[in-house]
Amino acid sequence: MLRLAINGYGRIGRSVLRALYESRLRSQLQVVAVNELADARTVLHLTRYDSTHGRFPGTLEGDDRQLRVNGDAITLLRQPDIGDLPWGELGIDIVLECSGAFSDRATAEQHLQQGARRVLFSQPGEPDVDATVVYGVNHQALRADHRIVSAASCTTNAIVPVIRALHQAVGIDSGTITTIHSAMNDQP
Repeated sequence: MLRLAINGYGRIGRSVLRALYESRLRSQLQVVAVNELADARTVLHLTRYDSTHGRFPGTLEGDDRQLRVNGDAITLLRQPDIGDLPWGELGIDIVLECSGAFSDRATAEQHLQQGARRVLFSQPGEPDVDATVVYGVNHQALRADHRIVSAASCTTNAIVPVIRALHQAVGIDSGTITTIHSAMNDQP
């Protein structure tokens, strides 16, 4: 079973946890830790009540040190410095870097130095990551020696499969898209 840590528990981090608990992958993937600066009460509330997906279907409890989802204990950390995260102590195989604040090799290597075996960015990575993968489009390029991987952007994951299908069916010479996106935390 792969042991996961989620660094950053905003919309993406919470959606990952929820998707795992609503899927059949629970026998293969285990969320062991969540690192989020918000207090435990906020973490519980935002996990329980999602404005898009509705109320969490399972049981949720917790305190300042632990989130319990359907009885599974998940270590709750509030560590702003990646260099102080206990990934080795927790046996983390993959850190899901969902904070949106980091996207480069240097940051990912901090997670690796703390004991994680791999890092997956939920946002576009800088050119120095081992691979950027859009599942269903170029996931075959992923290799076992890739330790720092980006899952591209939500926009990329939404449009590239459509573009690929159109290109394969009729060919595309050039194009443009317009995306409407919610405001991000880093925007004024």
